[in-house]
Amino acid sequence: MQITTTDLGLTARVQNLTKTYGTGESGVRALDGVTVGIRRAEFTAIMGPSGSGKSTLMHIMAGLDAPTSGHAWIGDTEITGLGDTELTVLRRRRIGFVFQAFNLVPTLDAIGNILLPFDLDGRRPTAQERERIDGLVETLGLTPRLRHRPHELSGGQQQRVAIARALATSPDLVFADEPTGNLDSRAGREVLALLAAACREHGQSIAMVTHDPVAASYADRVIFLGDGRIVADKPRQSAEQISAHMLAAEVAA
Repeated sequence: MQITTTDLGLTARVQNLTKTYGTGESGVRALDGVTVGIRRAEFTAIMGPSGSGKSTLMHIMAGLDAPTSGHAWIGDTEITGLGDTELTVLRRRRIGFVFQAFNLVPTLDAIGNILLPFDLDGRRPTAQERERIDGLVETLGLTPRLRHRPHELSGGQQQRVAIARALATSPDLVFADEPTGNLDSRAGREVLALLAAACREHGQSIAMVTHDPVAASYADRVIFLGDGRIVADKPRQSAEQISAHMLAAEVAA
């Protein structure tokens, strides 16, 4: 019997993943035989120093980059080898993204940005989806800001719009790339609490790349990378424990 990603309780996984940039002596191995899964309804932080491979891992898991070798799955769909069109549709329907730079469309107002995934998919939200979006908007405190364009919003408000957009289609998996990097500490805490709530209340999986121990302390699980390999995989950690681990890894290096 074939074991599937769903059987394993995972929303995404990679197996024996390698990624090399360049060739010959100038080649850089960003990932070196990584095997890991993102569990259903769990908030996972991916940490490591610059050059450890954490962003490369996220990009391959999300279908934004292709591995040099190895395999990647979203649910039970193997995405390695999929064509651009198939990948685009899969990302649009099953994955949400939250970026450090917000990546909002400047010509659209807040509600236009939130509904963008539906527009790109050529459909309107169902009544159930509209109810969910209304709930997100209210929870995120965006109701008075829906007709404002990005330049009329603070950084925290822009990131909340980006989170509403990422969660609007109820994707199985949300990738967050340094989502608090451009926010003050209060706005950052609000964003992290919202991501954690999406896991607890809606059963979504969140995979967050971060270098911030405080941000990672909100996660249920912390994966540490070093030199393209997973060097530790730990349950929820305090910011102090995470800082100590990072410091010890730097000293060892």
